[in-house]
Amino acid sequence: MICCLVKIKKVNLKTMEETMDFKAVLTYLLLMLFMFIAGTACSQNMCNSDICVVQFNASWNASNGVDYLEKLTDCEVMNVNIDEGTYQSDYEIVVVPTIIVFNGKEVERFQANIMMQMEATRKEVQNVVDEIIYSDF
Repeated sequence: MICCLVKIKKVNLKTMEETMDFKAVLTYLLLMLFMFIAGTACSQNMCNSDICVVQFNASWNASNGVDYLEKLTDCEVMNVNIDEGTYQSDYEIVVVPTIIVFNGKEVERFQANIMMQMEATRKEVQNVVDEIIYSDF
């Protein structure tokens, strides 16, 4: 009876080794962890400056883009086309255009209305930038 139990355990171990390559699974898990950490780090602030205002839009909605962003002061401005890359999922963009103010992380989000037109004004976005600057004093 003991011989039978030992024999069954050997068969189970052999079957497990054949169906699951532990090194491959471990390598895959480490790779996924690295990609998650790198993605999280990159998604925190996509600009080179401390304060950054980013407009996320799509090529098919370019006519509703915001043109006043270049007039903002004391911040870097970027325009991102969500048709390319994984920006839409990375930044949870559900409507375009969307404007996000970053200061190392997301500070404020302005989203378009149901007509896909931005209702936030230049003054409202500039006020968020100014509040970030004043909070440092």
